[in-house]
Amino acid sequence: MYEAKNTQRAVVRIGYDGRVHKEFRGANAAERFATEVKVLKYLEARGCPFVPKLLESDSDQLRLVTTNCGARVEQMSDEKMKQVFEELETFGVRHDDAFLRNITYRASDGRFCVIDFEFATIIGPALENESNEDGEKGDSGVAQHVRWSGKTDRGRIRPNNEDAFLAIMLDYRDVRYLGRIGEAVLGQGDFLFAVSDGMGGEKSGEFASRIATEKITLLLPRRFKLSPHRLQACYQEILQELFMSVHQELTKLGEADDRLRNMGATLSLGWFTRGWMFYGHIGDSRIYHFNTAGEMKQITEDHSHCGWLRRQGKLNEREHRMHPRKNVLEQALGAGHQYIKPQFGALQWKPGDRFLLCTDGVVDGLWDRAIHEYIVEPPTDLKDIPPAERIVREAVRESGRDNATAVVVELC
Repeated sequence: MYEAKNTQRAVVRIGYDGRVHKEFRGANAAERFATEVKVLKYLEARGCPFVPKLLESDSDQLRLVTTNCGARVEQMSDEKMKQVFEELETFGVRHDDAFLRNITYRASDGRFCVIDFEFATIIGPALENESNEDGEKGDSGVAQHVRWSGKTDRGRIRPNNEDAFLAIMLDYRDVRYLGRIGEAVLGQGDFLFAVSDGMGGEKSGEFASRIATEKITLLLPRRFKLSPHRLQACYQEILQELFMSVHQELTKLGEADDRLRNMGATLSLGWFTRGWMFYGHIGDSRIYHFNTAGEMKQITEDHSHCGWLRRQGKLNEREHRMHPRKNVLEQALGAGHQYIKPQFGALQWKPGDRFLLCTDGVVDGLWDRAIHEYIVEPPTDLKDIPPAERIVREAVRESGRDNATAVVVELC
């Protein structure tokens, strides 16, 4: 461990594991220690990606241990320095010692970071995970947890499963695959869920859907943790790049191997971050939103002529389901399409909202009213079954002519 700073206010040492050890001393040491601990916990709960993460704290010894945010910055323009501290304020904290000495550069992701919060003020809302004396949520009205379940089934006729689904958590350091069923605290990172339905001869459809989902973890920019305002402004650009990259990869592989010619895939994904769900979609997989009142709405458009006719009011649900060309897609990733125009959108969610991402095998087996029932008010004998599993199981039981895949996301 080597000494990085030794002043009247604090001693800072860097361990051989890279951790930062800070010991407070001098005037108002206990108060400054308490402020820094509180602010770091607050920023972690708000998902701020460019500040140290508090690992340990000792109020008796006035010591804390944090992650390392890189090397101090020697030069920076006043305008750039102002931007760094203004971005911090979007996470609800004002740095009251807003000078260059408290900015570092993290080479691992090329990010400027802010450190030393002993002089800082929380100006944002109460922490999302703060509870009252009865252990209930505070008044912030923001969901504390995200809960998910995923299920895929090849059905009763198809010899292989050309569907795929993805559940991952992302932070500024890593991408982590999530289990089929789980629950996590919001603020630990962003959560992304996706479903894809492959198409093509032999097993090329299975290959295509796998590429579509796996490419997400490789192509989604690592520096995704932007301020809320910047994220809302550029999410379409990020998702457009993602969809185009998958499309070009599938097209290139199809042109290089006759066995993969015209293989393609649908893709519907939901990216859950601070109070928002950003989504991207192409094909006839779907994303449904269930609000706190239990009302269901399909937020994606089926990219088919039948889907267009239904949106125009020229087909009802029954006519759409029975139409001989209902599965003929006008847009998909790859599949011989020269141009694509994915659908992108943003939705501000509330605690209690639910989302269903599903492939067309689910829709083939279940009418809208049945989807609503199995999500919002399932029969007693199905209540203990994870939502995605009950949706897929019932869809296969009712039809089973196609692969069926579902991911259900609940914000609570």
